[in-house]
Amino acid sequence: RPSMIAYRAKVGGRWQATTWKTYVEQIRTAARAMIALGLPRGGKVTILGFNRPEWVIFDHAAMLAGGCPAGIYTTCSADEVQYIVHHSESHLVLVENADQLAKVKAQRAELPHLRWIVMMRGATATGGDVLTWEDFLAKADAVAEPELDRRSDAIEQADLATLIYTSGTTGPPKGVMLSHRNLVWTSDLLLDIGGRREEVGLSYLPLSHIAEQMCTLHMPASIGSTVYFAESIDKVPENLKEARPTAFFGVPRIWEKFHTGLAAKLAEATGTKKRLVDWARSVCRRVNEHRDRGEAVPRMLELQYRLATKLVISKIKAAIGFDRAERLYSGAAPIAPDVLEFMSSIDLPILEIYGQSEDCGPTSCNLVGRTKLGSVGVALPGLEVRIADDGEICVRGPNVFLGYYKEPEATADALVDGWLHSGDLGAFDNNGYLTITGRKKEIIITAGGKNISPKNIEALIKSSPLVGEAVVIGDRRKYLTALITLEPTAATRVTTEAARAQIQATIDKANEALARVEQVKKFSILPKPFGVDSGELTPTLKIKRKAVAKLYAREIESMYENGE
Repeated sequence: RPSMIAYRAKVGGRWQATTWKTYVEQIRTAARAMIALGLPRGGKVTILGFNRPEWVIFDHAAMLAGGCPAGIYTTCSADEVQYIVHHSESHLVLVENADQLAKVKAQRAELPHLRWIVMMRGATATGGDVLTWEDFLAKADAVAEPELDRRSDAIEQADLATLIYTSGTTGPPKGVMLSHRNLVWTSDLLLDIGGRREEVGLSYLPLSHIAEQMCTLHMPASIGSTVYFAESIDKVPENLKEARPTAFFGVPRIWEKFHTGLAAKLAEATGTKKRLVDWARSVCRRVNEHRDRGEAVPRMLELQYRLATKLVISKIKAAIGFDRAERLYSGAAPIAPDVLEFMSSIDLPILEIYGQSEDCGPTSCNLVGRTKLGSVGVALPGLEVRIADDGEICVRGPNVFLGYYKEPEATADALVDGWLHSGDLGAFDNNGYLTITGRKKEIIITAGGKNISPKNIEALIKSSPLVGEAVVIGDRRKYLTALITLEPTAATRVTTEAARAQIQATIDKANEALARVEQVKKFSILPKPFGVDSGELTPTLKIKRKAVAKLYAREIESMYENGE
């Protein structure tokens, strides 16, 4: 169905559509240009820029030419860009604009494998080894179509298809090697559990991450979905209302922002309007509880649901661009149960998915009709998932990676007899739902020798709407403490003293549910939220614990100066 729309991108303030037929032609032209510029079979290319058509064209083209693409986060420093371009032995790098070009140029002498730099559409080139997008595509004239066909026909399922560089929470990023079989099998699996429909999506999360690649590249190419490219992160709320996606994937921080903004807006309702909103949310909450268990919704409740949808819920959904949304997912990090409960109450239930780059994204997922809030769902069909003696989650299946690029020792640690050792700790309940209990490398060992996972404690603290992030401290210490950042929007509505009192109450309540050694004795409110640019977060918004401990060493020490 080549006349269907493959993607839409804004040009001059207006959405312009590109059909699948044109998309394929663009990819083939770019692939021939790569061959003309000397990309050998198995050669690497890297991509540095925000989500745009050129990004996915370049990625697909590299694979079509028998090569291998690797994305780089736009927030990476010049040194980090140099590391990935050099480590991957990239022949070509695609960059978005002058700012990203400057990062490559700053370390050009340290990139002996790099031969060409290509600019995305609209960016100017500086000559030499730098090409505009149009000049790059023009190189395709030197390579005939049959030569490209010979390259693509020679690709085997087991061949390396792409490199996903980890976001570096525990050291230099590692190149996760994924095969063509890995990508195709995983794409088909996700389409099967989602109902195999031609979706409409919005591409906005970093395309360097496997989750966004699945949503933007592989699944659409497998079934013919349409992708809207967000103009920028700041424009996502506006673009959502324009694209009206049928499926949407977000990391927890994205859903937390929806929760905070919508909760504040709904709290403004008073009188009859407030009672109507509360009633509609109560109806939706009960409806989704039945649906989560795979039960039929009672007829009277179904009638109430239709009325609640018409009077209240449809307006809320339309206001944020989710009036067509049927599948909402969260992944990449744990999400607070209260966020899930709130979104379910406005009839936007979120299915939490768990996995990692090393298995193309999915290990387990909450499914329609089989969902348990607080869990990461059941093991997906075709995968074996087991819990090792030390509590580590291990997975085996067709989506498990080939290993880490040029790192045999790290590969041997992660892959044992075909089993991927995830590094995550977890447990299955009697109904097969998996719960993540912590991270092996993040285990706190107190001065008393007790092993404590900080994740669950942090989740309890983050149940407060005032808390943006919480990091529990206590390795080799006599007791636990916490560094806390405030949720910016919520914090504007209370004084510093009131915020501290509310957070103390949240911690006191959390401590009641914890063993004595797990209780947080002191906390410190930090002056600003964590950020990628300031070094506390990875590009996928995961906390860099070592960086946080170093940046806030003074605050940490102050909580231990006078003992408990």
